[in-house]
Amino acid sequence: MQRLTRRLTGRVRSEERGAAAVVLALLMVPLLGFAAIAVDVGALYAERARLQVAADAAALAVAQDCARGACGDMVATAAAMVAANDTDAAAAPPVLSSNPTRVTVSGSTPVDHWFAPVIGHDSTAVSASATVAWGGPEQGTAVLPITFSWCEFEQQTGGGAPSGSTVRTIHFTKTSDTVGCTGPSNNIVPGGFAYLDTPNGRCEAASARNTRSYSSTGNTPPNTCSPTYISSWVGRTVLLPLFDTSGASGSNAWYHVFGYAAFRITGFHFGGQFATSPKPCSGNERCVSGYFTRFVDLSDAFSFSPDAPALGASVLRLVR
Repeated sequence: MQRLTRRLTGRVRSEERGAAAVVLALLMVPLLGFAAIAVDVGALYAERARLQVAADAAALAVAQDCARGACGDMVATAAAMVAANDTDAAAAPPVLSSNPTRVTVSGSTPVDHWFAPVIGHDSTAVSASATVAWGGPEQGTAVLPITFSWCEFEQQTGGGAPSGSTVRTIHFTKTSDTVGCTGPSNNIVPGGFAYLDTPNGRCEAASARNTRSYSSTGNTPPNTCSPTYISSWVGRTVLLPLFDTSGASGSNAWYHVFGYAAFRITGFHFGGQFATSPKPCSGNERCVSGYFTRFVDLSDAFSFSPDAPALGASVLRLVR
């Protein structure tokens, strides 16, 4: 009886093992399908992220070249930037459009799968695109509370786009002798030294095109500014408002913002400790030295408009 029981039990166990093998075999396909979802789809998302970074970098590179006035070989620039960020990807020729001026760069790459071939999918084409728009600054916050006369810009650039790096000194007080840029007293406005109000308590000034910015009186910069802070901008390019008309006097003086230009600062003398060594001017003179230049701003400090005057400065935005 015991032998019979052992034989029957062994047969049942053998049948169970056989059934388990059949069930496991039947489950292998969905298990591999789930593996494909977990591994292959994850790989697709990772590649899509890499390709998006590559497209962003390529669009920004092409847009910066174009904003500086020379697009150059856009196809080569886009291809190089995409390949630098994703070696297996290829870039399509960039597409330029206007109003606002923008460029779109697209990239693509095939991704081979590990598990998905079991369910009939060997690879998937991944693509990404990025669009960068740009234009002249429309409004924003300048890192220094200073404004320049449009006349000064026009005389240096001949009324066109900035070029060259010849340093000139721009005077803010009645020592200025720039013909046609100041009033009879050689001062922009009575009691005005081209310093702007800093209502937010920082050494900066917010403004907008076609609006008025108000003067900060005094023969030195506003008390929100320190000599160290202003000195930190020497050798750097700052985006500053240009005014075309002004009015009133003292604390009521105002400057009408025409547009924004980029100025490379090489020195300044604003009185007291507000001066570089050597000083670009002396005594009671108030001045800054440097030159207007082309500049592409990638920060969030300024917005742009296709209608803003082209003064050599451009603001770029990734708009996708």
